[in-house]
Parts: sequence; structure tokens; C-alpha cells
Amino acid sequence: MSDRHFLFVCGKNKLRSPTAENLFADVNGIATLSAGINRDSEEPLSDELIEWADIIFVMEHAHRKKVLGQFCAGLDGKRVVVLDIADDYDFMAPELVRLLRKRMRRWLPGDGP
Repeated sequence: MSDRHFLFVCGKNKLRSPTAENLFADVNGIATLSAGINRDSEEPLSDELIEWADIIFVMEHAHRKKVLGQFCAGLDGKRVVVLDIADDYDFMAPELVRLLRKRMRRWLPGDGP
């Protein structure tokens, strides 16, 4: 069975989505990438990343709205899930890690990290 592809998206791909990508990268059964919805992102969201993803996890409702608006043609059959995590944390901050683990629990195979 092949890995499910989880794409994590935030604004600039500097703090929240890279934390999620790193946190869940070693979970058996999934592959992770991250991107940012803003034009000045470290890794800008692209059609190729949308195509790669099985599920897209966004940090805020505004990110979901942008993803749906800019990439609607490539989203056919894909789920866009809002994790509802504000831009209040540093990269790999313990509270951000705790929130990500909590909000991702239902999506992870087995017990996750």
C-alpha cells in the first residue's frame, strides 16, 4: 500500500506548515510536504503540490478560502481540512507541536507521533 500524501499549508511556509511537515514526516503510511499560500512564501503552493496531495491541511479558514479560490480546478475529489491554528508560534514550538498532534490525531494512521 502506498503512502497517503499530506500537504500542510499556511501563509508563508515559515513556521506552522514546516513544523507540521517535520513533525509527521516519519509517520508510517504518510508522506508530507508543506507550502505557503502567499506569493512570498518559502515554498509557494503550486498546481503540482495540489496534484501530489491526497489531503490538504490548512492552518486557517482564510487559507482554505484562498486554496479553493486559486486552485479549484485541481481540487476535484480532494479534501481541504482547516486545523484552526493561528499564526502565534515559532517553528517547532512545544505548544504548536501539541496543537498539531491534537488536531491531526484523527487523520493519522495508527497512533501517530
